[in-house]
Amino acid sequence: MAKMITSNFVRSTCSISLVFLAFCIADSATDENLSIQRYLSSDDTSLSTNKRIQQIMQGGSADINWPQPPKLKAEKIDVKEEIEKLNTTYVYQSAWPADELKLGAVSAVSFDKEGNVVIFHRVDRLWDGNTFNNRNVFQQRKKGPIRANTVLALERKSGHVVYGWGKDLFYMPHGLTIDHEDNAWVTDVALHQVFKFGPRGSNDKPLLTLGTAFTPGVGDTKFCKPTSVAVLENGDFFVADGYCNARILKYDKAGNKILSWGQNSFSGMSFEVAPKNYFAIPHALTLVPEQQLICAADRENGRVQCFYWTNGTFHSQYHSQIIGDRLFSMDYTPVEGGQLVVVNGPIGELGIRSLPYNEVRGYVINMRTKQVISKFGPNDMQFSNPHDVAVTKDGNEIYVAELNPMRVHKFLHKTVAKSMPLSAAKTTTLSKSHTLSPSGPEYHVDEVLIKANVTNTDKAALGASAHEMEEISTQPTTKTHHPGGTAILVASLMLLFASLTFMLAFIIARRRKRGCLPFGVKNRRHAWDFPSKPEGFKLGGLLLDRGKRGGFEKLDQNASDEENEASTNMLTSAPFA
Repeated sequence: MAKMITSNFVRSTCSISLVFLAFCIADSATDENLSIQRYLSSDDTSLSTNKRIQQIMQGGSADINWPQPPKLKAEKIDVKEEIEKLNTTYVYQSAWPADELKLGAVSAVSFDKEGNVVIFHRVDRLWDGNTFNNRNVFQQRKKGPIRANTVLALERKSGHVVYGWGKDLFYMPHGLTIDHEDNAWVTDVALHQVFKFGPRGSNDKPLLTLGTAFTPGVGDTKFCKPTSVAVLENGDFFVADGYCNARILKYDKAGNKILSWGQNSFSGMSFEVAPKNYFAIPHALTLVPEQQLICAADRENGRVQCFYWTNGTFHSQYHSQIIGDRLFSMDYTPVEGGQLVVVNGPIGELGIRSLPYNEVRGYVINMRTKQVISKFGPNDMQFSNPHDVAVTKDGNEIYVAELNPMRVHKFLHKTVAKSMPLSAAKTTTLSKSHTLSPSGPEYHVDEVLIKANVTNTDKAALGASAHEMEEISTQPTTKTHHPGGTAILVASLMLLFASLTFMLAFIIARRRKRGCLPFGVKNRRHAWDFPSKPEGFKLGGLLLDRGKRGGFEKLDQNASDEENEASTNMLTSAPFA
C-alpha cells in the first residue's frame, strides 16, 4: 500500500512538473507588445498636409500631394507565430570588436576595398526635438563641427581600429558608402550636403560637394536631409534625398544631374502593392548589379522598392507583415539567386490605434520568391534601434549599425561559425538584461567558437548611452528576450531531471527517517517504533517542522519592478532616428 501511494505521488509530482515547465516555456516565449503611440492620428482625414509631415519629419513642405489609393486586402497572419517559425541562420559574435570602442550613435556601416568594416558615428551629437526647427534648419551651429574622428575602420576578424578620419567636418552624420575605387561618400543631415572623399578620407579634403551648407531646399543643387548614396562602376551615383523631398536623384561622375524620381507618400500604412515611385523617407540605397537595379529602403512604408538604374523605372517591391511598417535599411548579396538583408525598427506612432505585433530584428528576403526566409539578432534577441546594415558579397558576414545602444554588431553565417551549447543569452540579473536605460539594453551572450582560425576571446564591452532623433517617435521599448527552441528543450529536460531527482531523494529520506528500507524491501516494524500514545494532527508542529527545514523562499520581485520603471523612463527619453 505504501509503495502504491509513493508511486502515485511520484507520478503526480512528474505531472505537476511538466505542467509547470510548459507554462514557463509558453510564458518565456511571449513578448510584450510595444506600448508606444502610432505616428498618425486615428483621424487621418482631419490633419492638414503640413501637420502630417511635421509629425513625421519635424518639418517639411506644405505643397505635397497625398495619394489615397485603395488598400489591398492582404491575408492576415499571426506575425509572432511566423517569426518563431523562421530559422536563425546567423550567429552573433559577442566578442567583436575586440577593442573597447567609445562610440556615439552609429548611423552607417560599409566595407572598404581592403575588406575593413567602416562605420560612421556621431560621437557626442544627439538628434533630438531641438536639433532642427519646423523649416528643417539646423539649430546647433554654435557647437561647431564634431571634433573627433567620425569615420572609423575596423579589422573584420578582430575589430581592432585600422584607421580613422573625419575630424572637424560633420555636424550630424547619416549615410556612408565606400565605392569600388575606395572613395568614401557621406551625407550630413545638418549640413544638407553630400560629400565624396578619397580613400581613407584623403586628408579630410572632399573631392566633390553637393548641396548648400545648412540650407535645406529642393531642385538640382539643394537637398533636405539627404540620407544615402549608391555608386555605379562607371562613376554615376544616386542620392536618396531623404527626409523632406522623398526622392532619388541620379548624377554623373562630375556631379551633373541626370534624372530624379519620387514623391512624398506618408499614408501611414503598409500596402501589399504600394503606389509606385512614392516614398515615406527613402532611408538607404543598395545596388543589385545582376539586374541593374537601384533599391531603396522606403522606411515608413516598411518596404524595399527597386528601380532600373538606367532610367528609374519601377521594377519591384519587397514587403512582409513579418517585417512590419518600418524598414530602416537593407543590403544585397547575390547568394542563392539574390537576397536582401534588412533591418526593421521599433514602431513609432502618434495616435491611439491598436498596435500590430512587432519584433525588431534582422531578416533575410529571397528576391525571387519575395519571402522572408530567416531572421537574426544579438544571439536571437531583438535589437533596440538598428539603423544600417551591410553584408559581404558571399553572404557570410553581416554588420549592423545601431543608434542606441551605440555600437556595431557582427554576425557570421552558421556554416562558418559554430555556436557553443546553450548559447542563449545569459544575464546576471533580470533587470540588467531585460530593461532599457538611456543607453539601451545590455546584451549578455556566450562566447562563440569561430572555425576560420579565430580563437575565443572575452566579450567586448557594449555601447554607451544616447538619445537619437531621426524619426519623431522611435521609442525603444522593453522587450522580453527568449532563447532558441533547442536551448529551451535542453533546459527543460535538465530542470525536469533535477526536479525528479530532488523528489525521489526527499521521499527516500523521509522513508529512512521513519525506519523504512529502500524500495522493494518489506519493512518490519517493532513495538518500540510506535509512540506509546498516538498524537493527533498539530498545525503548529507542522509549521515548526517547516520552519526547521527552511520552507519555501519568497520570490524576488525586484526585477519586475525595475522592468516597469524602465518602461516609464523610456517614454521620456525615447530616441528619434
